[in-house]
Amino acid sequence: MYGNLELFIDGKWLGGDGRKGEDVINPATEKPLAHLPHASKADLDQALEAAKKGLAVWRATSAYDRCKIMRKAADLMRERYDAISKIMVLEQGKVYPEARAEVITSADIIEWYAEEGRRSYGRIVPGRGKGVRQLVVQEPIGIVAAFTPWNFPVLTPARKIGGALAAGCSLILKASEETPGACVEMVRCFADAGLPAGVLNLVFGVPAEVSEYLLAKDAIRKISFTGSIPVGKHLAALAAKGMKRTTMELGGHSPVVVFGDADPEKAADTIAAFKYRNAGQVCISPTRFYVQEDVYSRFVKRFTEYANGIKVGDGLERGITMGPMANSRRIDTMESFVNDAKAHGGRIQTGGKRRGNQGYFYEPTVITDVPDDCKVMTQEPFGPLAPVVTFKTFDEVVERANSLEYGLAAYAFTTSNATAAAIGDALESGMVGVNSIAISTPETPFGGVKESGHGSEGGIEGLGAYLVTKFISQA
Repeated sequence: MYGNLELFIDGKWLGGDGRKGEDVINPATEKPLAHLPHASKADLDQALEAAKKGLAVWRATSAYDRCKIMRKAADLMRERYDAISKIMVLEQGKVYPEARAEVITSADIIEWYAEEGRRSYGRIVPGRGKGVRQLVVQEPIGIVAAFTPWNFPVLTPARKIGGALAAGCSLILKASEETPGACVEMVRCFADAGLPAGVLNLVFGVPAEVSEYLLAKDAIRKISFTGSIPVGKHLAALAAKGMKRTTMELGGHSPVVVFGDADPEKAADTIAAFKYRNAGQVCISPTRFYVQEDVYSRFVKRFTEYANGIKVGDGLERGITMGPMANSRRIDTMESFVNDAKAHGGRIQTGGKRRGNQGYFYEPTVITDVPDDCKVMTQEPFGPLAPVVTFKTFDEVVERANSLEYGLAAYAFTTSNATAAAIGDALESGMVGVNSIAISTPETPFGGVKESGHGSEGGIEGLGAYLVTKFISQA
């Protein structure tokens, strides 16, 4: 099921051919799947030259014709969803139904951007003098360098590809070296759909070397990055040297507030399913649970029952509902968080340890009685850990929920319309789900505030991130 891994530069697929590289590991078996070639500096230079030529062709292509090619690529993704999904499970670990949903949603993202690109309107501003014509037009920003992580190998690249191509930009995408196969197959869909050579280029390599090399080039005018806060800050500083525009989708540590008037069992079922999606390796995963005292015991009981019912195993096996962690680093991190929680008086309601000795499997974990200053409450766990604590008042929980530097996503459950409106306003977050976890769709903006980044992907904001505004005054 797992194919050859190649670079895609100037419309051509480039294999090993003496290039350095690395093995891609199956997290369920710890065995290699394939060898991934790294792009040399010569390859990156070729990608830059190809992107320049691709930009000249693509920006001159009408939005109508760009739309047709993008929609064809989306259709090919839907036709090939099964193969792409299985590749994703093998390299990333998530269960097959989640991988399938990711591929289908990614096709929807591409199609939505294709259509929205046809509605990238300007406007006419009435002139102050007779015969003066004042036009505001939107133009593609230029060549984009995009960097994506391993946890969503197709969806995150799709957001960047969709926005850039719909705006008329060309781009060089450096996807994750740990999960390259599914992205390779998505890019193949664009190539097979007839995308002109050079418009989309896919490279891999040592992340710091590739990013620093590309960001130093004047031809790159826009950076889109999804990943950790420290790396995002570093890339933003590099981009600032060349006044390059940036979109930064960085880490989160999403609070969940369950008020006493909510149905605690219903809230637990809804948010627990979301918590353990992709083994908790999701930037908008709920990660800090504040439950009002009146319903705390009922919420913990139901949440723990849900966690105990999760079947952990290889994501390609039928009936499995949570796969392995994506790499060995995540196992070490989970053990560090759990040990710290125990040292601070935390009680493990369920889970709390690695499962088996082959594959990076970790048990769904629920922790109670932890103080707000312990590691699991202050640092993004990025795994299947759920710390649950109590609160008394609205003002208290708002202060605690907003106390960290993160501001990506937040969730709340209540049956009061007044409380729903108040908590939606009070939470310092780029996205808030009130009685809902549906905070990520193609047509809505996705992004954070504070140290969780700036800019949005998705929605009209995601398209605007790849456009620059020009004003023309003509007499």
